[in-house]
Amino acid sequence: MTRRTPTNRRQFIATAAATTATVGSGLLSLAGGASAQSFAFQPNQRYPDPALQVLDPAFLKYRIYSSTLEQVGTGMRWAEGPVYFPGENGAPGHVLVSDIPNNRIMKFDEKTGAFTVFRNPANYANGNTRDRQGRLVSCEHSVTRRITRTEHDGRIAVLADRFEGKRLNAPNDIVVKSDDSIWFTDPLFGINGEWEGSRAKPEQATTNVYRLDPASGQLTAVITDIVNPNGLAFSPDEKKLYVVEWKGTPNRSIWAYDVAADGRSLSNKTKLIDAADQGALDGFRVDRDGNLWCGWGSNGAIAAEAVEQGGRKVYPLRGQPEALDGVMVFSPAGKPLAHIRLPERCANLCWGGPKNNRLYMASCHSLYAMYFEAHGAT
Repeated sequence: MTRRTPTNRRQFIATAAATTATVGSGLLSLAGGASAQSFAFQPNQRYPDPALQVLDPAFLKYRIYSSTLEQVGTGMRWAEGPVYFPGENGAPGHVLVSDIPNNRIMKFDEKTGAFTVFRNPANYANGNTRDRQGRLVSCEHSVTRRITRTEHDGRIAVLADRFEGKRLNAPNDIVVKSDDSIWFTDPLFGINGEWEGSRAKPEQATTNVYRLDPASGQLTAVITDIVNPNGLAFSPDEKKLYVVEWKGTPNRSIWAYDVAADGRSLSNKTKLIDAADQGALDGFRVDRDGNLWCGWGSNGAIAAEAVEQGGRKVYPLRGQPEALDGVMVFSPAGKPLAHIRLPERCANLCWGGPKNNRLYMASCHSLYAMYFEAHGAT
């Protein structure tokens, strides 16, 4: 049964509207909140923007020649889980993005350009999504370890915090299907240490993908054999479910599953994408043509052999980590189409803008955006 946590309406609105960010001396200061490093960004003056690398000519139909990569917010410690809320009657909307170590959710307003604190504290929210009724649904991945929904009046409803009587691990990423069912991943990241919450012992025997039934509230483990599932998304027709396996062997991977006609069960597990370049697959989104736009960057693995640096032996990161940062785009068949180069590793992304063709990329300390001739599937 859904449980509701009452909040002070006036206090909620004050928090949501609070304190515009100001940048100075390399710090982003937010009244009543934490300060974190901000980073200057210089947009490219040339068209087309060299930040976009075309890996296959098939991608050219999505490229806008005069679109430039933009930094729309900075000053976070680890940006995750962006979600877009459209404005009324086609007006500009806003993006919410989790800043997990700072235990807050930030807000970027498309109309004013303001980057402010939306919620603080946020119970270490990670992934966020918007349901079909326009409400915020969040994965609180540490301490509370639950799925919540923010009602239109600001009240917070607890949708799930246990499976078979035991606490969830650390809900990570989340999507809402067209039948209003909620699907989310439950790895261990939020309880593995103190950086993004508090260390805790898992109660679940496995790291699962769950389906929450919209009518009964029943929670079902639909995938139990993936080690630390992370990002997930449906194909545009919802006949496929894609899930990132963070602890894939030997690399991080995206698995594709067939969704049964009943919309509940899965079959035919198939590896679609293998991050063989040491890429750190994390969150991703799908466009209307079924392409997968994937957060990318170094997975942090070190080389097997040390090298000499400054008179001492150092184990460098494998591969070329700086060359990986950004967003990789793959066709529905898993073919690489493009790489959006960013100055920071991208953890997650979402589609937004009045035409649903602006890609927002949550990347370490910052939120970036770029327009395309592509549109989000939802």
